[in-house]
Amino acid sequence: MKKKGSLENRLHVFRAERKWSQGDLAKKVGVSRQTISSLEANRYNPSLILAFELARVLDTDITELFTYHQDQEDENA
Repeated sequence: MKKKGSLENRLHVFRAERKWSQGDLAKKVGVSRQTISSLEANRYNPSLILAFELARVLDTDITELFTYHQDQEDENA
């Protein structure tokens, strides 16, 4: 049986509170605007280092920014 999960984030909420564009946040953490866009759309999971850097720049705890949800076990796996 395999267990899967998903990582959700609140990047857009924290970014909007600061009135930053995706480009603004990208410059502050040293990634492309496309990376921020992909993160916000949950198409891309950040490295652990990037996750901590985002939390630092947004002045929040990593657990406030990212949430992991574990799916139910797959009975067919």
